[in-house]
Amino acid sequence: MKDYIHGYSREETTRLNDQANSIAELLHWDSKWKEGSLILEAGCGVGAQTKIIAKNNIDSTFVSVDLSTASLEKAEASIKEHDIKNVEFKVADLLNLPFKDNHFDHIFVCFVLEHISQPKEAIQELKRVLKPGGTLMIIEGDHGSAYFYPDSLSAQKVVQAQVTLQEQKGGNANIGRSLYPLLFDSGFKNITISPRQVYVDDSKPELLDGFIKNTFTAMVRGIAEEALAKKIISKEEMNRGINDLSKTAEGGGTFCYTFFKGIAIKE
Repeated sequence: MKDYIHGYSREETTRLNDQANSIAELLHWDSKWKEGSLILEAGCGVGAQTKIIAKNNIDSTFVSVDLSTASLEKAEASIKEHDIKNVEFKVADLLNLPFKDNHFDHIFVCFVLEHISQPKEAIQELKRVLKPGGTLMIIEGDHGSAYFYPDSLSAQKVVQAQVTLQEQKGGNANIGRSLYPLLFDSGFKNITISPRQVYVDDSKPELLDGFIKNTFTAMVRGIAEEALAKKIISKEEMNRGINDLSKTAEGGGTFCYTFFKGIAIKE
């Protein structure tokens, strides 16, 4: 993922960890595998999800791969900080994995396919290294599912600005809705897709900061400079939209976003 839309800054590392921590239970209450499993985490990034799934499956072994050596260094530091010992890290390209056929018992992918211009090819390569009877678990978001109160056309425009920028880079910020056809067309069986909705209001103060401010709004703010440079949105619209997104975390506001989690079996 050489052209990762959000960049590799310290702020992005913080955002990724805030995101992972704030919705860990929502996404990962069922991210569990049989003891003794060998699991590939494809596209581990800075290890934000790694530390959660590895800790929840201490009797299994994880091989976590990414194309960015800088991200892998951060991931390794995070795992050491949390005293997790069942993870091995490797540099690898999802479209050309350095593993033999039918090697892994299970595969886990989170927030990766949205950034890849060839998601079908990536899934086929993952399928190649997965054992028959093994599961492929994928989690992706869908920016088209974002809605909020107070409603704001400006806020909707900044969300769309990221969708457009990501599309220009070959990605798809709305890929969550496509998980079923992607898995079906790749020949997987027993496919189940479950929507995981984040809903935030004043009764969930931990998500006001953890998700609305530090995850979603921070994500949009992070792409502002490039979106402006490419004239996808005006500076006035960007500033107004980010301000309106922030307002949803203030008294009386609400925010909704849906992630999609797919689990499928290789015959």
